[in-house]
Amino acid sequence: MKKPVLTILGALFLVPAFCQKNAEPDAQQKFNTEGKSVTVYATSETVNQRLTQTNKLTFVPAIQPFETEVCVFVNPSKTYQTFMGIGGAITDASAEVFAKLPNAKQQEFLVAYFDKEKGIGYTLARTNIHSCDFSSGSYTYVTEGDKELKSFSIDHDKQYRIPLIQQAIKTAGGKLPLYASPWSPPAFMKDSKNMLQGGKLLPEYYESWATYFTKFIKAYEMEGMPIWGISVQNEPMAKQTWESCIYSAEEERDFLKNFLGPIMEKQGLGDKKIIVWDHNRDLMTQRANVIFDDPEASKYAWGMGFHWYENWSGGKPMYENVGKVYEDYPTKNLIFTEGCNERFNFEKLQLWTNGERYGRSMINDFNNGTVAWTDWNILLDETGGPNHVGNFCFAPIHGDTRTGELIYTPSYYYIGHFSKFIRPDAKRVSTACSRSQLISTSFLNTDGTMTTVVMNDSDGAITYNLYVDATKVTLEIAAHSIQTLVY
Repeated sequence: MKKPVLTILGALFLVPAFCQKNAEPDAQQKFNTEGKSVTVYATSETVNQRLTQTNKLTFVPAIQPFETEVCVFVNPSKTYQTFMGIGGAITDASAEVFAKLPNAKQQEFLVAYFDKEKGIGYTLARTNIHSCDFSSGSYTYVTEGDKELKSFSIDHDKQYRIPLIQQAIKTAGGKLPLYASPWSPPAFMKDSKNMLQGGKLLPEYYESWATYFTKFIKAYEMEGMPIWGISVQNEPMAKQTWESCIYSAEEERDFLKNFLGPIMEKQGLGDKKIIVWDHNRDLMTQRANVIFDDPEASKYAWGMGFHWYENWSGGKPMYENVGKVYEDYPTKNLIFTEGCNERFNFEKLQLWTNGERYGRSMINDFNNGTVAWTDWNILLDETGGPNHVGNFCFAPIHGDTRTGELIYTPSYYYIGHFSKFIRPDAKRVSTACSRSQLISTSFLNTDGTMTTVVMNDSDGAITYNLYVDATKVTLEIAAHSIQTLVY
């Protein structure tokens, strides 16, 4: 990556005026844009733009658009879910790579992700409960066979992972909601006696495993890292070559309602959020039906997590399944818990379609009711690891441990078009495009500013009109680019 990224992180990320407002908007007051300005930020493959402020335009009175016009329509009077945050996973791999960076690059990295003024302002983080594939090896927090969990200790995590999480929280201003997911129970708790290659949790260890969650939460909180929530199991229908464990919908439901939920409450952790499923969009509706239709299980479930890997076989992302769960279970929350570009290749670090995959997913997931969106590893090395089973992947930022340099990929900037400008407690606002070449979403922030993200993944530049009630502004978006409009 060329050096200008440092300019981006320094000069272009100066706090804009719209971030300085603190007043809550008057819910009864009509959102008025006439005569007001819109500030445009853009990232483009064809133009040298990386979250660059490109224009400032003024809304004018609008008339009925003609059918030949390309339009994005925003209706501020129609609002939907409340936004929680955007972030990434602080894994063992991310922390180990971070520890190898020079001090100056460590600070640059922290600012790039977690500083809301000079970086892209992450407001959410995920981490793993003991090992996952993105660890240097398999490990747990107890000795083999310790059903009573008397040996429980998170000392392993104190070397790399906990220090990085603590620094991320500090850089984010002292608040960074953190949730945790297990990839597998300890081997002795499973029918396969193996943390890898799937297998199932044995019924005689249900209580012990549920208690394991509570010990993890309390141990992490003793280190100054409040745990916002947990998921029951990462990818419960995947037999992976790495840490994995299978739960049918009924098994996850019963573990939640008979063990995990009650034991969390008994241990004084009833306020922690519990996420079910934590797997792909393809089967999420069936899992929602089984768990959320059971009142005793549903009362413990804050919502449902999902991933994007169901299109690995060449199929299309099942965005409509997200919308179906949102429609059928409006009291439950939807959170994207993991996604990354797979099959790492160092020569493809700047592959533009990797960034576009993020933009496309985020817009569609938010438009289908998602309240929060979490990327996978926040940092990996020049090999796409470390990973103890060779499952090397892309991250938005890579640290080249040979040179000590940070490499910013298109994915980083695409995520930033959302995370930097859409802030916690924003409300999604009705948005629609008149042409399929564009996709868009909008959120009204609590400071009264509207953020509209527009993406063009076609091969040509497009001139379009942004209509907000009875006003409009005319813009151009380059081929293969994304814009954030703030007004």
